[in-house]
Amino acid sequence: QLIDDFLDLSRLALGRVKFQFKNDDLIKIIDEIKSSLDEFAKRNNAKINIVGPKELIFKMDLLRINQTITNLVKNAIDAMKGKGQLSLRLIEDQKVVKIEISDTGKGIPKSKFKKVFETGYTSKKRGWGLGLSFAKRIIEEYHNGNIKVLKSDLGKGTTFGIKLRKV
Repeated sequence: QLIDDFLDLSRLALGRVKFQFKNDDLIKIIDEIKSSLDEFAKRNNAKINIVGPKELIFKMDLLRINQTITNLVKNAIDAMKGKGQLSLRLIEDQKVVKIEISDTGKGIPKSKFKKVFETGYTSKKRGWGLGLSFAKRIIEEYHNGNIKVLKSDLGKGTTFGIKLRKV
């Protein structure tokens, strides 16, 4: 999947593929992600909770937003190493949609808050360090939004935040 994502972004950068922005329901996407990752979460003794409105419709590229949130959720489950709580909190106002993904994992040192988004950076024994750099590009370059580590406490967990402007 990661290789497919990388190829997609390469094609986008070369102008060979276009993002497909359309009005869609973010809650529907989140529910699909939760359903597809529930088994992975259960195998890792993690629980996924979703807090937010029943419907959240705005213009986005459904596939790329799905890839981004899926990556963040998988990373959060990995960070919890066998047990914990993962929370997706969705907030909407007239101009923006905010997504907060919080885990009870190992945390990230403050000095690494920006570095985690660099291509090749990883704290895992396996992995290429591409997932968060893809997420940053999808959110910031193609959706004109923002993604960052909102807070993190070593040994207690991390919260990533995504802010998307409604078009």
